[in-house]
Amino acid sequence: MATILVVDDEMGIRALLSEILTDEGHTVEVAENAANARLVRERLRPDLVLLDIWMPDVDGITLLKEWGATAQLNMPVIMMSGHGTIDTAVEATKYGAIAFLEKPITLQKLLRAVEQGLARPSARNATAEAPGTLQGNGSYRPDAMTVEAAMTGGLGLQPAAPLNLGPQAEQSFDLDRPLREARDAFEKSYFEFHLARENGSMTRVAEKTGLERTHLYRKLKQLGVDLSRGKRSVGG
Repeated sequence: MATILVVDDEMGIRALLSEILTDEGHTVEVAENAANARLVRERLRPDLVLLDIWMPDVDGITLLKEWGATAQLNMPVIMMSGHGTIDTAVEATKYGAIAFLEKPITLQKLLRAVEQGLARPSARNATAEAPGTLQGNGSYRPDAMTVEAAMTGGLGLQPAAPLNLGPQAEQSFDLDRPLREARDAFEKSYFEFHLARENGSMTRVAEKTGLERTHLYRKLKQLGVDLSRGKRSVGG
């Protein structure tokens, strides 16, 4: 998986994004302002940055410009804002952002933008055939996108290959048993199916099944579901 830097001055947003992305198997570092973001970026060299626009000291667009001007924009950057406009999205992509997410950010848009952003070539591995331009100062500038693509995180990539779902949707159960045992067997198979289909992502399974994550976790432990079976490997 990837190393992702989340830059946002709101602690709640940093914590939520970190939890979701960590659950997806990524390594996440956070920064509350531009000064901290500079230090973390230099130390970690992240694979992708989620960067808030409105911050109290230096705003995200200014930091984005700075990275571009100093040959440090060698990773995909996704901008975030609760007050986004078309002009803001255009400006962000003009200076090298690959996508723009408007707050409140839905789980689906976040995961799609991150997945597609990580699939983009960067200055670390850009080639003449890559869909972008390696600038003379060493930074990587992605191809121009439509405003709609920038505002939604849609980067025009092909869908990923179908996943191996593991447990099948249709199964048979032994009904000649006490109701509680039959119900537990069904629920265990139900959750194992969804865990396999979502590659072990507790966030996605909770969303799919309509349960709170804490309730879901307790339920899985109670049913004896092996939480490691569907989980993505770190290198995967």
